[in-house]
Amino acid sequence: VQLQASGGGLVQAGGSLRLSCVASGRTFSSLTMGWIRQGPGKEREFVAAIRWSGGSTTYADSVKGRFTISKDTAKNTVYLQMNFLRSEDTGVYYCAAGTGLIASTRSDIQKYDYWGQGTQVTVSS
Repeated sequence: VQLQASGGGLVQAGGSLRLSCVASGRTFSSLTMGWIRQGPGKEREFVAAIRWSGGSTTYADSVKGRFTISKDTAKNTVYLQMNFLRSEDTGVYYCAAGTGLIASTRSDIQKYDYWGQGTQVTVSS
């Protein structure tokens, strides 16, 4: 699976950005797609995930109510709509994919087998 993320940028606190991740290379029905981020000086952390088949979603507590993950199967694309951005949302955002994940394991970033390049999100306060 190849993943190509885009859409990062510089935004003021309270603003919005939409990240995109285009997937290619294999059939996707068994995949879970996730967004993982790494802030400056921090470890990578789970943000959100969506199951390609069925569309069930999981969010980190820190982004619930502000971020929305979605997919467009016709375009093989997963989106992360980020609203009410905060300075602590700053970081490199990675698109990732994993197989065999269930609801309780989607937030475990070690379970993701495929990773795209990151896209930088900077939120100014």
